[in-house]
Amino acid sequence: MKSTARFLWQRLEAYHGLIYFVPEADREYVAIGLEPGRMGYFGSRSAAMGAVTADVVVATFFNFEPSVVHAVVPEVWNRATPAALWSARLAAVDASLRRIFDARLDAADIGRAAEMLRGIVHACKPEGRPLFAGHLSQAWPDEPHLALWFGITLLREFRGDGHVAALTAEGVSGVEALVLHGATGAVPPQVLKSTREWGDAAWDDAVRGLVRRGWLDTSGALTAVGRSHRDELEQRTDDLAAAPWKLLDDDDVIWLAALGKELSTTIVSAGTFPHR
Repeated sequence: MKSTARFLWQRLEAYHGLIYFVPEADREYVAIGLEPGRMGYFGSRSAAMGAVTADVVVATFFNFEPSVVHAVVPEVWNRATPAALWSARLAAVDASLRRIFDARLDAADIGRAAEMLRGIVHACKPEGRPLFAGHLSQAWPDEPHLALWFGITLLREFRGDGHVAALTAEGVSGVEALVLHGATGAVPPQVLKSTREWGDAAWDDAVRGLVRRGWLDTSGALTAVGRSHRDELEQRTDDLAAAPWKLLDDDDVIWLAALGKELSTTIVSAGTFPHR
């Protein structure tokens, strides 16, 4: 049975994840002096942690080919401060949500959902959660639709930090995690490989390593052992993310899931995500 933590994360993720794909993002980042593309992504997401080094971004983002990060960090901090990038990110979120939803954002349920998430974030402890901790240091936006985005962002970064911890404890590298994800069929392996910019040699080496561990067969498909290990990793991630969601009663979970499904459907239907 799917856990509440995973169920609600999946229902709400699109409301956060649009920031990585909408044209408003590059527009805002370029306006403060960045080059379009990766500079805005790495800079805006890590800005909550301050002007961190490339190695910190590699570690916390986990599954990007390191040279891709080093190509733009720390140069991004020579062009814009973390505070300016955070403001640009929020401006892009605001503009894209207003374009997609228009007056729908003024409905009372948006504010109710934002307050619901704000009321459970205190259960998320920052120890060992660098991306979450960085975002937690930022102020909650006043506008309900941005507060909802921020609440979802805090909870997904909390979950993501836990996922990295679970993978690391299991001895799974960033590229190996991508190979395993691709082997499930949820996302085409080539999409994962290209978006994180891994070369053939590193990707193939990760495949061979997982074959040696017995997690993949020689065709690259998950073995029974590999599927069992991946299921355990996902369950451990759910367990590590569960604390805030346990504060919601069943009616709140059902209500929030329905709202998340509606909002996500609208975002996806707007053509936001190129691979869906």
